Amino acid sequence: MRNEPFPFPNEIYPDDWFERLDAASLFSDNNPIELDIGCGDGSFLIRMGEQFPDRNFIGVERLLGRVRKVSRKSVRTGLSNVRILRIDTKFGVKRLLPLAGASRIHFLCPDPWPKKKHASRRQMCQLEFLRDLHSLLLPKGELLFKTDSPEYFEEALEVQTSCDFFSEEEWPEDAFPYPQTDFEEQWLAEGRTMHRMRLIKG
Repeated sequence: MRNEPFPFPNEIYPDDWFERLDAASLFSDNNPIELDIGCGDGSFLIRMGEQFPDRNFIGVERLLGRVRKVSRKSVRTGLSNVRILRIDTKFGVKRLLPLAGASRIHFLCPDPWPKKKHASRRQMCQLEFLRDLHSLLLPKGELLFKTDSPEYFEEALEVQTSCDFFSEEEWPEDAFPYPQTDFEEQWLAEGRTMHRMRLIKG
């Protein structure tokens, strides 16, 4: 670790942490940008970068160890279309990520906060958080959400019905190629069911 560069070439390290990033300056081309919010160890992010070389991907993750793991993976695989930003999700979404810069946001397998006293921390159930995600999307941009928690999903679905700035779209299995996250692979192997929601910016 001590001999590794800081930041890694593919890590986003803003000059000003209180100013919105400029989407056009993050990549050397004008390809569509997708955000992976809470990207974990980057398994999904790297697979997307490999599968869709004509798209750019930004992973957002708070934990340094995970960020460095993603950085090493993307450098090792030679991906120029994957960047990683170490930031708290709420702050990054509300203050730092480019406005109207993303064609798609992936919010996959977030912490379900299963204890009743922690349920208020479920971000997909907060209208303010949904509005902030909405502001990051281009017109007709998509927000894709997955969870193995039926309670989290039902609550998110209930909040979505009262939301007038996203419309829900069907998300059949064969809608488009979509790799699994590391959590999803683990949970499906344990026989759990994945619940998913596809929202379109209205």
